[in-house]
Amino acid sequence: MALKTKKIIISLAFWVSFVGIWHVYSLQVPAFQLPGPGPVATTMMEILTDANTSRQILLSLIHISSAMVIAFVMGICIAILPNLNPISAHFVDQRLTPFLNSFSGVGWLFIAILWFGINSFTVIFAVTMVLVPFTIINLRTGLLEMDTELLELGTSLTRKKLKNFRKLVMPMLYPYAFATLRISFGVSWKVVLTAELFGGSGGMGYMINKARQEFETEIIFALIAYMIVFVIASELLVFNRVQKSLDKRYHVK
Repeated sequence: MALKTKKIIISLAFWVSFVGIWHVYSLQVPAFQLPGPGPVATTMMEILTDANTSRQILLSLIHISSAMVIAFVMGICIAILPNLNPISAHFVDQRLTPFLNSFSGVGWLFIAILWFGINSFTVIFAVTMVLVPFTIINLRTGLLEMDTELLELGTSLTRKKLKNFRKLVMPMLYPYAFATLRISFGVSWKVVLTAELFGGSGGMGYMINKARQEFETEIIFALIAYMIVFVIASELLVFNRVQKSLDKRYHVK
């Protein structure tokens, strides 16, 4: 039996077992504590066909994509700062990055609520501040681990720094940039729900908070299921394919 077939069988067995255990246990407890797979699947379809709830899911996707783009741009600017000005290396590596990396995401959220109120900007700000240190650390690592001999060769061939950056530095940073986006996507889903729960005026976190107050447990589980579907689908359809392309280009076995 091929390895790929074995992986598919194992994966299907896991999900069948998971849903089966979930169904059996849901029969032993009240529905408001743990609804069964059937009611949750029905609620998922209702959410998908309802324009208002669909907009809430779309709003969460907008929050995540906006925060990822802003955090990536900010992270790049900070990560390359020591390369442009070596004096700033101590500040970036020993002061700024540890501070951002240790600051609580909930702390950023409550500060954003105080500064901006309860709105989408608060959510994007909180998620962005959580993602920025991931970007800085990954890209700084990529810059520090670059092939210095190749960079010296580029400098000997041309003195144009922009051309060297575009032809040498950027291609060597691609794997680190991709890893940054991959990590940021997974982390952002964990952060955005909390941010929307406390500081958002819309989104999946807002819907979960509203469903919690009204004991609509099916909606909570349906939204969690959608989040899992989004993450898994992104891994299979986007990230894994890009990873294979990078593996071929950089000869990773």
